[in-house]
Amino acid sequence: MKKSWIILLFISHAWSGDWRVTFKDQCALEGTSVLIGCEFDYPRGHLVTSVAWFRGQRLSDRWVLYSLSTQVRFNYVGNSRGNCSLAINNLNRADEGHYFFRFKTVFNSWTSMRPLHLSVKELTAVLEPSTVTEGQEVSLSCWSGCATRLQVVWYRDGTPVPRQVFSASIKDSGSYYCTVLGQKIQSASVALNVQYAPSDVLLSMKPAGDVLNASAVTLGCSSHANPPVPQSGYSLYKDDQLISSGRDHIISPLQPRHSGLYHCQASNNISRRGVTYVSSSGMNLDVQYLPSVAEGSSVNVTCSSTANPANHSHIWYKWTNSSSLLQMGSGQVMSLPSMETSQTGMYLCQTRNRLGVVSSTKVLLAMEDDTSGGRSLQVLVLAGLGVCLFGILVIALLLLWNKLRNKAEKKGATRAALKSRGLLILALNQAQVPAQHVSPAASENQHDNIYANVSLSTPPTHPPPHILSKQQHAIDEHDEVTYSTVTIKAKHRQESRFKMEEHDETVIYSNVANSS
Repeated sequence: MKKSWIILLFISHAWSGDWRVTFKDQCALEGTSVLIGCEFDYPRGHLVTSVAWFRGQRLSDRWVLYSLSTQVRFNYVGNSRGNCSLAINNLNRADEGHYFFRFKTVFNSWTSMRPLHLSVKELTAVLEPSTVTEGQEVSLSCWSGCATRLQVVWYRDGTPVPRQVFSASIKDSGSYYCTVLGQKIQSASVALNVQYAPSDVLLSMKPAGDVLNASAVTLGCSSHANPPVPQSGYSLYKDDQLISSGRDHIISPLQPRHSGLYHCQASNNISRRGVTYVSSSGMNLDVQYLPSVAEGSSVNVTCSSTANPANHSHIWYKWTNSSSLLQMGSGQVMSLPSMETSQTGMYLCQTRNRLGVVSSTKVLLAMEDDTSGGRSLQVLVLAGLGVCLFGILVIALLLLWNKLRNKAEKKGATRAALKSRGLLILALNQAQVPAQHVSPAASENQHDNIYANVSLSTPPTHPPPHILSKQQHAIDEHDEVTYSTVTIKAKHRQESRFKMEEHDETVIYSNVANSS
């Protein structure tokens, strides 16, 4: 009786409706599974014989349907009594499109009037902003493009992120992605770039170890920063004084003056608590140098040791060129009264007690290098010689210049005098020279006046005035005129007194002959 009642219900349901298929468009995430709900109905008196889903492709004004019966990821989970649901596993982007449902009865077949549209989306992670400065707020959001609300979980480099809004710190840098709770899907990763000022600023030295005089070292500055500190962002200081900029600083050769306290500063233009430049801890550079003494000075080298029982002997040795030891003396102190070049080298001492012998470390005893002093003296001597030679050259030039100037002045004076005499002789040649009268008063002022006849060894005729001017001009053009054969004839003193005009001056005449 119960079984018949169920069959009657089934028959009643099968024959109770009209032709229809009902479903809703779906949106799902790539990589997930989706269940498409569907219902269908048909008129009374029909019996469903087959059901199927098809993929539809629009060509012009009609749809072309492709069966999904061979697609293993597509599973029909409905029945033939009104449920036409479809399950699709592991969705991919190619599954997006239009789908139709069709069923057949013993009397007819029916295909859904419109297609079902399936949208396949991917999960997307968003960081706002994606580049921040340390301390800035960051917001995480995850969306799929579908209208359904998702329950998502955030991860940073595989570690769960408890909050979707937080204040960024250095440790928050990394790759972020989101997942859907209960689903094995995740978004593409996005990077959060947290920028911060330099930290862990360190000053190092290469090579490490003892720093010896005349060797070379490289001081390098490093830090942890984002963005990295550029070359120009590093500065090196010695005793708080800036000495260079850049990541590395080479000191070669090392000198004792390079000893001091060094530190470096780093900056990438991002401040931390208002501080832009971050300093390293200080590093003390102690340049070691070998002991040296001046030639001729005295040296005492002491050997110190502790032992039980106490040492009872100390012996000093020097390494020779053949790598053998040469004994130099005994006693705790080795004295060298006058240091010589032959005494330089490597020394060590050996101490002995009844239990055995122990050698000290080797020490190099060197003499001061006076090369620089000798070179300086040589430079000073050469400089002094140069100054002396320059002074002598200047004095010689001055004397030569003075001599040439005097000669030129003397030559000019001689030329002027000779020209004057030539003019006078030419003038006197035009007329007879009368006897000159000298007043008794004048004779009293002139005790030894000498008078003579003046004549020229020129033609007896006297040129006219215009010829005289030409001759004068000719004489002026000569550079130098030489006169010779000068004779002076003395007259009796008592016959040589004549009266002269008051405005005349005493004139001495001589017989001059022109040799040109």
